[in-house]
Amino acid sequence: MALMITTGMISCKKTPDLAENSASQSLELVNVSYGADAAQKMDVYLPAGRNTTDTKALILIHGGAWIGGDKADMNDAVATLKTLLPDFAIFNINYRLAALPSSNLWPTQLNDVNTAFDFIINKSPDYKFNSSKIAIGGASAGAHLALLKAYKQNTGNIKAVVDMFGPTDMADLYTKNSNYQPLLTIFMGGTPATAATTYANASPLFAVTPTSVPTIILHGTIDNVVPITESDSLNNRLNNAGVPKQYEKYSGEGHGFWSTANTADAMIKIASFIKLHVK
Repeated sequence: MALMITTGMISCKKTPDLAENSASQSLELVNVSYGADAAQKMDVYLPAGRNTTDTKALILIHGGAWIGGDKADMNDAVATLKTLLPDFAIFNINYRLAALPSSNLWPTQLNDVNTAFDFIINKSPDYKFNSSKIAIGGASAGAHLALLKAYKQNTGNIKAVVDMFGPTDMADLYTKNSNYQPLLTIFMGGTPATAATTYANASPLFAVTPTSVPTIILHGTIDNVVPITESDSLNNRLNNAGVPKQYEKYSGEGHGFWSTANTADAMIKIASFIKLHVK
């Protein structure tokens, strides 16, 4: 499950560490550990002029079917969103990947998102951002994790969530993409028939309530990895619950690596949605 834009490294000059940095200057911190495992790292992008009142935060989560991918896959998105959201601290996280048949199975990845989130909140006085004004988002499997965090484990500081072509109903994904059935059977500890509760609990679709946070959904119409029906179902559930939402369909686009024009349009819409709801 790939990101919608091609991977690219951000070139930047060497910056001082946090202890040496003034809040009047921007700062990039690479491979900051939020846990003991080597995979539990994040990149941190702090804007110039930041403070604990006005500076908000955006947490990004990469895709890769829970078994692959890396935070570097989000580098292009980070570069764009730094420009579109200049008053946001951005956190781009890695998490432990499942290694079949027995390592880091579900819900390891969601546990890591929670650990990273807690680390970020605890560092807010040092990083100088407002820990009550947060958006979270991801691509594909990362969107699935972001939705679960926002809908099921939000203590009130997550104000918006970005879903870029993420799975929302794990049993439905199992049914509609036979290529993923072996993966999901091992990863989820069974099939939808033998592990129904696990599949339901891991499905953001069933966590929607009238108090769920505002959600923007973006999906390509010919996605053959995560069918667009996953997003259709979430959009309908949000609509029925009266949750503020925005649904953007991109005609002729598949699962990630969209055209330059559509990628740019998506980033603008994401930034506008976040600005509207994270104030």
